[in-house]
Amino acid sequence: MTTTTQYPECCAKDNGDALGMNATATSPISVDGTPVAGELYTIPPRCGRAVKLKKGQVIKIINTPGSQVCDTWFFNSDDLSEFASMEHTRAFIDKIIPQPGDVLVTNQRRAIVTLLTDTSPGVHDTMIAACDLFRYSNMGITEYHDSCADNMRMALNAIGLRAREVPQPLNLWMNTPVNPDYTISWLPTVSAPGDYVEIRAERDCVAVMSACPQDIVPINGCSPKEIQFTVAG
Repeated sequence: MTTTTQYPECCAKDNGDALGMNATATSPISVDGTPVAGELYTIPPRCGRAVKLKKGQVIKIINTPGSQVCDTWFFNSDDLSEFASMEHTRAFIDKIIPQPGDVLVTNQRRAIVTLLTDTSPGVHDTMIAACDLFRYSNMGITEYHDSCADNMRMALNAIGLRAREVPQPLNLWMNTPVNPDYTISWLPTVSAPGDYVEIRAERDCVAVMSACPQDIVPINGCSPKEIQFTVAG
């Protein structure tokens, strides 16, 4: 039987406040998240970043070490309650993993981004929730642990934004296959150093990325590392 450590409660009305702190909160790419076209940005291990994308811009997310999972979200710039929804996208594309040419749709079933390029073997995840403090406490961690959920919250807050919830992310390069007996395996990535995806914004949106801090199950080889990205267009 697992027990859950009682952490400080976030806002009583929603799930938008981080439950801890790391460098994500104080290290945005710019004050408002606007990128410099072509500049190579680095997301340190265990941290997150948010970037504003205009319709038509392409973000290139690079698995620099090859072994790192990147939890990724896309929010409608005009209304952060609308976001890329993995539940809706799976129904829209009739797949559990998007492939080049596939559109990701929002919780209002509208296109928000398109996956253009994927140099990896194409193993990603759309089923697993972002790690959070409660996930780690259920795994026996009794102190604060960096998490993708908090990284998303802090990355948005660092550019003056706030979402009321933590949606199911697109877990780039995460290798969590469903087995014939319907169990899930937690395996290292099958991507190579430098593999990348290119994703085009179909409307103005905010991309948030977290270099997943998971160091207990081996999805990152138990050793979180950096992720890099550029924006073109």
